[in-house]
Amino acid sequence: MTRIGMFFGTETGTTRLIAKKMQKKLGDEVCDKPLNVNRIAPEDMLRYDAVILGTPSYGIGEIPGKGAAGCFEPNWEEFFALMPDQPDFPGKRIAFFGLGAQERYADRFCSSLFALVDKFRVWGAEIVGDWPVDGYTYEHSAAEVDGRFVGLVIDQRTQGMYIDQRIDAWLVQVKPLLLEKLTAEA
Repeated sequence: MTRIGMFFGTETGTTRLIAKKMQKKLGDEVCDKPLNVNRIAPEDMLRYDAVILGTPSYGIGEIPGKGAAGCFEPNWEEFFALMPDQPDFPGKRIAFFGLGAQERYADRFCSSLFALVDKFRVWGAEIVGDWPVDGYTYEHSAAEVDGRFVGLVIDQRTQGMYIDQRIDAWLVQVKPLLLEKLTAEA
């Protein structure tokens, strides 16, 4: 594909809103419209070489879904159940964002993000777009690795005033890396 693909899981719709905001900032010529993983097949994602993936945080750091995380709607867990045994992610470049509530869930802030990133890392994807932990207050997050988050972290509940600023700064970082992958594949 010659554009970035964007996919998300959501329970309340907030991850969808953030994905739509990101896609609008990137523009239609650069990024396709974001799609909910509960409405696609794995082939829809696998056709892209550069991807942005978003997730809410549910459970205690699990992949969001109806099982362990207790979601009401199908989410990432159900999407992964559709994946082939050996999904073809080597050669794919993926940036991640996650939503969480640092005050309400300070002991596991945005930990589902790590579970999602780790799944794609095991499948051979190249992960880009880490994010500083500065400006957040929490006790523990599985999404923090070596002093940085594994992707953009959004807390719209208590830090809604920073959403646009953080998205803009993160897109400045990941957009060229994702576009580089597209031009290298062309």
